[in-house]
Amino acid sequence: MALAVDALTITLALIRRFEGLFLVPYLCPAGVPTIGYGATYYEDGTRVTLFDAPITRVRAEALLLWHVKTVYLPAVLRWCPAVIHETPGRVAALIDWTFNLGSGNLRASTLRRRVNSADWEAVPGEVLKWNKAGGRVLKGLTTRRRAEVALI
Repeated sequence: MALAVDALTITLALIRRFEGLFLVPYLCPAGVPTIGYGATYYEDGTRVTLFDAPITRVRAEALLLWHVKTVYLPAVLRWCPAVIHETPGRVAALIDWTFNLGSGNLRASTLRRRVNSADWEAVPGEVLKWNKAGGRVLKGLTTRRRAEVALI
């Protein structure tokens, strides 16, 4: 389906832009061991540790694609099923948001309720609320949320 391909292309570009590429494990701003383009675990469920071996760019790309296709796109479609009828930008914004914040946050959020009721005027305000880590507003998260809103 063209929508899924377009949404996937936009999503991957967003994630690459905001996560950056790190071939060696590092601690993200929330203090979680991370590698590649924001991966906190591998395909087999093993958590990333700071002692893991470096990966290649090809491996990072494969890990990113796996996460988006098998974890975050399905989560968005599960919790916001009508989004499949929306624009690729809207779908991509929700996948990126979910990649960054987790499917549990999507499931429990007012954002989800606004999307499911097709209240697209209220969606940007809900997206923008999620710009904190450790209780502090982070400039990078604010910039990311604004990029997501621009697609909505």
